[in-house]
Amino acid sequence: MNDFEYRLAATTTEAQQQFSSSRRSSYVAGGTNLIDLLKYNLADADLLVDINQTQATSIEELAGGGVRISALMTNADTAYHPLIEKRYPLLSKAILAGASAQIRNMATNGGNLLQRTRCYYFYDAASPCNKRNPGSGCPALTGQNRMMAILGASGHCIAVFPSDMCVALAALEAVILTNGPAGERMVKFGDFHRLPGEHPELDNILQPGEIITAIELPGEGFAANYSYLKIRDRSSYAFALVSVATAFELENGIIKKARIALGGVAHKPWRVNEAEGNLIGKAVNKDTLGAAADMILKGAIGLEHNSFKIELAKRAIIRNGLTALKPELQLPGAQPADTSML
Repeated sequence: MNDFEYRLAATTTEAQQQFSSSRRSSYVAGGTNLIDLLKYNLADADLLVDINQTQATSIEELAGGGVRISALMTNADTAYHPLIEKRYPLLSKAILAGASAQIRNMATNGGNLLQRTRCYYFYDAASPCNKRNPGSGCPALTGQNRMMAILGASGHCIAVFPSDMCVALAALEAVILTNGPAGERMVKFGDFHRLPGEHPELDNILQPGEIITAIELPGEGFAANYSYLKIRDRSSYAFALVSVATAFELENGIIKKARIALGGVAHKPWRVNEAEGNLIGKAVNKDTLGAAADMILKGAIGLEHNSFKIELAKRAIIRNGLTALKPELQLPGAQPADTSML
């Protein structure tokens, strides 16, 4: 871990003034990922600008029925906020599926969006990695790739994005508010994270010095019919092999709106609008969900150790869609809505 200078900023403007493009600068809030990167010598910032005091940590109701969530609010405070639990239970459940209670108490919402991949080779400073050292290669392609991407990958990188929270935010069609040297902007959630392409070192579209200030959710939270499913190797503190956030608006058992987002399968939360649109006007059952899953997973490519994730993802989409009919089935001890596909 290298030495660094620490500065505390009182406002967003002050933070940006202290952030130096001529130095290896980083903003820090909860620090649950950044400090790990520094300790493992995967990041070498020589200036950390603390932004924890630059804004209030709150959830604000918006005139149009949505909410604005502070980027500096912790994951735990967000998940347990009464407004989120009542109107956006999909988000609450997804957050609580991630990390550990101790980490959720420190990690901020903005930091969750910016966390780096947990690819084994990325975290091994002695290994080549195009995400860490562009042009050095991707050993995961022929090495240990059980956790790696089956969708949207490239010959330069097959790492996956690890967030649970972001899978729910993708399904809810959140909007990200940022403030940077060029001013404020609003970014649709689906446009924020990048696929690897030829530049896997770029995780998102943030510009140098730009800060995430808030996350806005639309009024519709799909509180009546939703489900979040995370399939992992152990029941806590493990990253997803496959995760699914599902939300429906139903009328007399027929789908009026559908949202399905996958995690653990790509460099960003994965949605296919065509598959969601194909569900409109249909009942929720194994056949309709299976057809949607086939559309979502079209073009999926498995490697030596992760081909199983393709079938696993299909079964997870079906199971989670059936569970969304009765969200109470997600309570501890409840049985899956249908076990015939498992």
